[in-house]
Amino acid sequence: MELAFGAADAAFRDEVRSFLDERLTPVLRAVGRRMTSVYADYDTTMTWHKALYEKGWVAPAWPVEHGGCDWSVIQHYIFSSELAAAGAPALSPMGLGMCGPVLIGYGTEEQKNYYLPRILDGSDFWCQGYSEPGSGSDLASLQMSAKEDGDDFVCNGQKIWTTHANYANRIFNLVRTSKEDIPQRGITFILIDMDTPGVKVEPLIMLSGEHIQNQIFFTDVRVPKKNVVGKVGEGWTVAKYLMQFERGGHAYAPGLHARLDRIRRMAGEEAEGGGGRLIDDENFARKVAEAAAEITALEYTEHRIMSALSHGEAPGAESSLLKTRGTEVSQRLTEIALETVAYYALPFQPHATAPGGPVPDAPQVSPNETPVGPDYSWTVAPKYLNDRAGSIYAGTNEVQRNIMAKAVLGL
Repeated sequence: MELAFGAADAAFRDEVRSFLDERLTPVLRAVGRRMTSVYADYDTTMTWHKALYEKGWVAPAWPVEHGGCDWSVIQHYIFSSELAAAGAPALSPMGLGMCGPVLIGYGTEEQKNYYLPRILDGSDFWCQGYSEPGSGSDLASLQMSAKEDGDDFVCNGQKIWTTHANYANRIFNLVRTSKEDIPQRGITFILIDMDTPGVKVEPLIMLSGEHIQNQIFFTDVRVPKKNVVGKVGEGWTVAKYLMQFERGGHAYAPGLHARLDRIRRMAGEEAEGGGGRLIDDENFARKVAEAAAEITALEYTEHRIMSALSHGEAPGAESSLLKTRGTEVSQRLTEIALETVAYYALPFQPHATAPGGPVPDAPQVSPNETPVGPDYSWTVAPKYLNDRAGSIYAGTNEVQRNIMAKAVLGL
């Protein structure tokens, strides 16, 4: 694959940089650089969402006819790289990266015409109703029920670890509409309005102090049958299609490169008391070099996936590879970052990552400035703790390896 920049690509890069200079404010940059989760707070997310929507760049991987961008693989790469380098906060993937692609692939024309524009402009903010207290990695064992009653389904049950349910006005949900001999059968993919009577959201506060996860209780919640995506009882097929986008619908490598560059710059600072530079330590330098090689290898897989997405195709089994390696390399970087800041990581301050974003007196940074020492320390421990979940969410990495063994190796 040839990834050399031509004149048109260089011009596109300049256009992206110009847009970032204009619309990515110092506050947005500060939040993006201090994110300890894969998600920014709601207000930051929607501010940045609006800016990208107005530019026409909020869903570049969608097919053009549905609001996506007719970009080459190189342009997708440039866009992701420039956003990561500038410290742009990540957008919520629930609507743009998951529900939207599923509606494009399985939705009715009525569903596409209604929901897709609302996902693009931010009118609808989605969450995902998959995991239950007794159904996580073994998702096919889910028990939330949906029973037919006239033109509706009446839903009862519970979902857990639901990201941003405290802000979402809609949820895409897996429910059991019948019990079959094979657990994957009888599951239906359905869209629910979070304002429907009987929906109750309760918070789950994380070790980092963030309120991102929630549990949801559904009590006699009536949902119109027209909200079913795909066919009744065939939601497992729709869910598997969605998971390809959840695991492989975004690029890890640009952000990982940016994080590793920050580590290099921090490790290049002279230690207090004249202890020399950490980057000059042979063992530490080897860890950085190994991480760089892994990120580059991951990058080429992402290029293939971006090419598929830009042609309206699902990522396929490569999404499992991307998710596995992306989350594991990210965890590796959090470990290297802890080693880099050393004792500065000890004053862990959960309140610094509260839902409102960075603490008000957190120092602002320019696009090229790397916060080190006390100014950076409070992000390292929360990021380390949060990233422990990376190899669990979106399907555990053990499950991903089983998928790759079956789909790619034929085992």
